[in-house]
Amino acid sequence: MTAKKYVDIYEAYDRFYEGERVREDQWDYTIVPNNATMIKEKYDISFGPDIIPTDPDLTDRLFLAGMDMLLTTGFYNTDLGRVMYITEEELFEGLKMAPRKLTLGRGKEKCKCKARRGNAKSKPVVQGGPTGAPVSESVFVPMIESYVQEPVVDTIVSGVLNTVDGHPVTANTPWEIKATMAEIRHVREAMLKSQRPGMCI
Repeated sequence: MTAKKYVDIYEAYDRFYEGERVREDQWDYTIVPNNATMIKEKYDISFGPDIIPTDPDLTDRLFLAGMDMLLTTGFYNTDLGRVMYITEEELFEGLKMAPRKLTLGRGKEKCKCKARRGNAKSKPVVQGGPTGAPVSESVFVPMIESYVQEPVVDTIVSGVLNTVDGHPVTANTPWEIKATMAEIRHVREAMLKSQRPGMCI
């Protein structure tokens, strides 16, 4: 019997459950940075003043380094405190199965997200927003509005409320759920106010 080349959700769970046990702080502050440093040196990765690399050789090395980082480091499951690894074959099979393009948003705010090659003439999808950064309740809606009102911005990435109804947002409590729901409402309110309700969040 030929084994499947991709990892489905059931196999992923089993691999996590049986995986190497690692503390989250060890993963965050030792394993990931040490592996990143090692792989950066292995592939001779360095950047000049340009933020986006355009040298084909460097972009190839970045891709190989990213694959090596994933294969070497694996995935970390914070709930189980365990690591799952995949093979190179499984990685390539996953890449083949990935969608070639996505449709984001609806109506006149609909945009297509698809792969772009270096120096492509097509416009990239631009996401705007505080990207998970903590934001005060008093400025949350106006801040999101400032991104929505920019014509170049295609989709919105939300921030995280510091408080909800003046109450601190504590992880793993009902306040965390209430804050998440409030964030979505606030983002939609900002989009409605700016007459762009179809934007993707």
